[in-house]
Formats: sequence, structure tokens, C-alpha cells
Amino acid sequence: MRRMPWTNFNQIRLLRYAGLFTCLCVALPLLQLLPSSGSIWVGDWAAWGWILSDAVFGLTYLMLTGRMGMTHQSGRAQVVKLLGLVLLTGSAIAMGWFSRSGLSAMLMVVISVVLPWQLPVVAGLVWMLVQNLMLTPIISSYMGWTMGTAFLQVCMYLGISTLAFITSAVARQQTEEREAQRRLNSELRATRALLAESSRIAERMRIARDLHDLIGHHLTALSLNLEVASHLTNEAAGAHVRKAQSTAKLLLADVREAVSELRQDDAIDLTQALRSLTEGVPGLDVHVVMPPRFSVEDPRRAQVLLRCAQEIITNTARHAGARNLWLNFAYAGESLLGLHARDDGRGTEKIEPGNGLSGMRERLAEFGGSVTLDTGLSQGFALTVRLPLGEHTALAHAPSRFEPPALNVS
Repeated sequence: MRRMPWTNFNQIRLLRYAGLFTCLCVALPLLQLLPSSGSIWVGDWAAWGWILSDAVFGLTYLMLTGRMGMTHQSGRAQVVKLLGLVLLTGSAIAMGWFSRSGLSAMLMVVISVVLPWQLPVVAGLVWMLVQNLMLTPIISSYMGWTMGTAFLQVCMYLGISTLAFITSAVARQQTEEREAQRRLNSELRATRALLAESSRIAERMRIARDLHDLIGHHLTALSLNLEVASHLTNEAAGAHVRKAQSTAKLLLADVREAVSELRQDDAIDLTQALRSLTEGVPGLDVHVVMPPRFSVEDPRRAQVLLRCAQEIITNTARHAGARNLWLNFAYAGESLLGLHARDDGRGTEKIEPGNGLSGMRERLAEFGGSVTLDTGLSQGFALTVRLPLGEHTALAHAPSRFEPPALNVS
């Protein structure tokens, strides 16, 4: 039986859907309040308050967990996040008040799962403690217990919330470490592919030099000796000598042509390196379109291009909240390479360049390249990279750059 590829599954989405399922389960006791006729409640404010508080909790939970796992958020996003946590806690407490039950404690457990992804550990623990303690007077009021007895009941709920909080915190740490390990492994595989290509090119150059220095020189000397011999022999032998001389010249021409081809086709093939970068990204499908023979002559430019692709994939997985990323590599000219990237994420109104984007611009500027950004709220994120290749126009692989179809690696 084929196992599910958990390495490619998004654990953040799994936690999100599990919390939403819990929220729906908490609303199920409302079905017991339905009259036998099936009509809706009239004048039952407790039931309507129950419905409203559960709806507010669910919508706020979806909004808040939509950005779960994102880092380097703006100041506005931080304020929205805190307001969302306040709404979650307030609606959970309201549900306990209107339902006069311990259902609010179940929602507190859901909030405890969210807290490690939204706040630092200490702040999250304090928030969890305070929100559970706020249940004490509510439980005391509808159960008729003393505050001490209600506090003991809250301590039981607090223990369950603490377990959920610690489990979620560990899950976040493991997710971050797994993503860092995946990035390192993909970079290592891409670097190994580049080294293999460099070794292949170095071996071709060595063979070309050996052909030129050894066989080429010997054939040249043979042609000269046959030229001399053709003038020193009789007419019958001279015909055979001239035939041997012609054969030696043809062989020398073939060797020179082979050496030229070996020296010209010295570009680094980036297909395998890019495939290594795009495989196994959790929760993100990376679609790559590239020319049929995607190669770069300069190893430094090849490294810059791979680093740009890696940075785009990392930023999309961490910040965009996207499910798909499209990378389109195309030659804009004989010595100009273009990379257009876009995702189906949430986008943003204002771009705040971080270290990754600044580093990308610095690498491209070293070779006269550039990067342009295009984004908007709910429009995804788009980026265009232009990198001059600095290659000669007469390359053996140059004609194939513009021949369709392109390779699609998804």
C-alpha cells in the first residue's frame, strides 16, 4: 500500500482544519434546542448569542490562521493579529456565558493551539493563563459554585490547554526545522548538480586539449613528413604518398572540428539543479517552465540564478500563503535571461524588502541584472528577474534556446 507523502503535506493547514472542525462540533449542541416543529427560535437571546459568538469565533479563527506560520509581518498585521486574538478569547467566553456550559473551555483549547504560532512562547503562556482564569466567575455564576470550586474546575481546563499549547509549540518548532533542513538539502542537491556539470565541462575541456596537443600535433607532423616524402620518391610511390597525405589532412580537419565542438558546448545545464530546488516543498506546488536546453555558460551566473529561484520559493512558502508557484525561465535575447515568477497567494498592498530580496538585488546588480516586483492585495505576488549572461553569440547551444517546446517541470 502506498504511503501518504507527509513530507509534502502542510501541517499548518492540518492544524487549521482541525481547529475549525472543533469549532463546528461545539455548535452541535444547538441542535437540541430546535423546537419539534423545526421553526427558528423567537426571543431566545441566549440561543442567538450562542450562534453569534460561535460564528464570530469561526470567522476570526479562519482569518487569523490564514497567516499562521508567516514571519516578518508589518506593524499593521501585528495589530490585526492581536485584535483577532482578543476576538477569539471574547467570543469563547461569550459562548460559555450564553450556553451556560463548559463549551467555552473547548474553544480555549483551540486558542491554545493557535497561540504558539501568533505570539512568543512566554506571551502565549500568559495569554493562555489569563483567558482560562477569566472563566472562573462565569462557571461560578451558572453552576452556583463558590469561586474556589470554580477555580479548581478551571485548573482542569488549564491543564488540557497547556498540553495543547506545548504540543502546538513543538509542532511549530519541528515545522521550522524541517523547512530549514529541506532548504539546505535542496541547495546541496542543486550545488551537487552544478558541480557535476562543472566536472563534465572540465572533462570535455581536458579531452579537447589532449586531442589538440597530442593527436593534432602528431597529425600535423605526419602531414609535413608526407609532403617531404612526396618530393623524394618516384612517380609510383609518390601517388600513394600523396593519398596518405590527403588522408592525414582530412583526419586533422576532423580532429580540429571535434576540438572546436568540445570547446563550444561548455555551458552548464541547469535543468537538474532547478528540479532539485523545486521538489518536496511542503504545501506548495512549484511549476517550472524552461527552454528545451536550459544552460548558462558562466558558473557564477548559474549560481546567482539558482539562488534567486531558491529565495523566491522560500519567500512564497513562508509569507505568501499560496498553493501554487509558477517559475517561467525564458531567453529574452541571445545574451539576456528572464525569470518571471508569480503565485496565487494573498499578495500585499505595500512591499517591505527583507534581507532575502535585498540579497537577490545585490547578486543581480553585480552582473548588471535587475528585479522588479508587482503585487496587490488578493492578487498574488509577481516578480521579474533579468540577468545578462555575458556570453558570446556563436555558441553551440545558442540556436536551441529559441526552439519550442519548453520543458515543463511540475
